[in-house]
Amino acid sequence: MPVLPSLSRSAGAHLCAAFLGLAAAAMPAGTVFAQAAYPSKPIRLIVPFPPGGGTDMIARTVAQKLTDQNKWNVIVDNRPGAGGNLGVDAAAKSAPDGYTLVMGQTSNLAINPTLYPKLPYDPLKDLVPVALVSSSPIVIAAPVNSPYKTFADAVAAAKGKPDALTLGYSGNGTVAHLSGELAENAAGIQLRHIPYKGAAQAMTDLVGGQIDLYMSSVPTLLGQVRNGKLKVIAITSAKRASQLPDVPTLAESGYKGFDAVTWFGILAPAGTPASIVAQLNKAINQALQQPDVADKLRSEGGDVMGGTSEQFGHLLRTEVPRWGKIVKDSGASLD
Repeated sequence: MPVLPSLSRSAGAHLCAAFLGLAAAAMPAGTVFAQAAYPSKPIRLIVPFPPGGGTDMIARTVAQKLTDQNKWNVIVDNRPGAGGNLGVDAAAKSAPDGYTLVMGQTSNLAINPTLYPKLPYDPLKDLVPVALVSSSPIVIAAPVNSPYKTFADAVAAAKGKPDALTLGYSGNGTVAHLSGELAENAAGIQLRHIPYKGAAQAMTDLVGGQIDLYMSSVPTLLGQVRNGKLKVIAITSAKRASQLPDVPTLAESGYKGFDAVTWFGILAPAGTPASIVAQLNKAINQALQQPDVADKLRSEGGDVMGGTSEQFGHLLRTEVPRWGKIVKDSGASLD
């Protein structure tokens, strides 16, 4: 029987390598060699607003916890402009690889698609929901010496003098503005609207009594309330705020079913692999369950959310048409 010639060690090694190379080329990508574990590089979390605001605080709190608990490198990237649209658009147009995320909220995901006629992204098509993070109600505040102790007091005064009571808020088309429109419609009253470019001047005018009422998120007003310069007469969420437990909701004030909040959630570009979305969702939920994260969000007037990607998606599909109708009914529009 013929004896096959033996191979040298080097020749055998070359043959083995060649065989493995041919096998790898003949098989689908990822079958032979495992791909690098996610994440293998820094994750960018876009915040579509300037540093120091409520959205920025929430994003940095979550990013830091994700970094600490998972040994990831999550970097916050502030991309302000156009009411949050620039940052969301940058995320929507990024590679769908899990390394670019965005902290979206009610305004730039549910309101802006109707408010801006030429929005460069579609939140329902160009982004995939990862996880809800928190929600915050809108409050109705008045100067501490105001005669209006309750929302009913303000309603009675407004019905006696239509368009006499002034209602301030920061920016047309914001959650605060549109929540004010909803409250007016529910109560059957007409207020004189005074939009401000920012909260600083509005706070000065409200404390000084230049405007009667002001609608804003809890964090914006909480300091002045605690300092005894302002009082909150009603809150727009379905349940009372943890930081203002004595303030009744509008639903409790006789407007059954009234519920208007601003929510915050993390999204990724459409096409991001489901396995990566699931991994991020799990990590974010774990972060939100940590006492220090929950306490930080609550200290700023928010409620911890969390939940599945599917639940966030359902909320989006519900909120976009809901707020779209409110925008149309209000007549608000921005270029």
